[in-house]
Amino acid sequence: MLKAVFFGFHGVIVNDDDIHPQLIAQLLLAENLRFDPDEYREMYLGQSDRARLTSILQTRGRFVRDEYLDGLLRKKADGYGEWLRSQTKLALYPGLDDLLFRIRSKQYTTAIVTGAQRTDVEQVLATAKLTDQFSLVISASDMPVSASKPEPTSYLAAIDQLNVLDPALALTPQNCLAIESCFAGIKAAKAANIPVVGVAQVYPYHMIQRCATWAVDYLNEIDFDWIAPRYEGGSNTATMGEKPAV
Repeated sequence: MLKAVFFGFHGVIVNDDDIHPQLIAQLLLAENLRFDPDEYREMYLGQSDRARLTSILQTRGRFVRDEYLDGLLRKKADGYGEWLRSQTKLALYPGLDDLLFRIRSKQYTTAIVTGAQRTDVEQVLATAKLTDQFSLVISASDMPVSASKPEPTSYLAAIDQLNVLDPALALTPQNCLAIESCFAGIKAAKAANIPVVGVAQVYPYHMIQRCATWAVDYLNEIDFDWIAPRYEGGSNTATMGEKPAV
């Protein structure tokens, strides 16, 4: 049966996709390096900041030491905080409040599994007054570069930690649902054997439909009365890309 719902962060909870390439471009410019927006979107969208900065720097011939990378990540986190404070209204995706309300009514456990830095997540959740809505956050700050999505490691770590917090939950991947908007996140969840609802908030619906277990255009289209029965009787998936009814 369905017991837990895992959320991605960027592209699922907060609409902040435009600021991240800007901040990375600023970091690279300060290092006298070129930023390629097409390269970023095609190769690094959905990965953790640590993983994509490491890859970008290495492809430009830089030797990436931990202390050097940590300094860049602190600068990016500071820039993200400044951007967040400058927003008159936080750009949460429509339907998030309703979705969280329906999850609470079903008594599903919730967690955020993300490649974002923990400081970014905590600032957004505090600003949006959503901190208490999630039992756990697994962020890029908690995982090594090798565990960045599309690797399944962060999802498996979330299951392990939730079981430590509540052993009676007895959570397995087959009890979980992931909500993702990027290909790396979808691949990570599926590699962990977790069914995925892909939300077409970053990529077009037809592209998300091809790789997610189910696809929707908007968060409020996720229908647990439709999805939950797919977890019962030993069957937890439906036709690839099949869209839950509203």
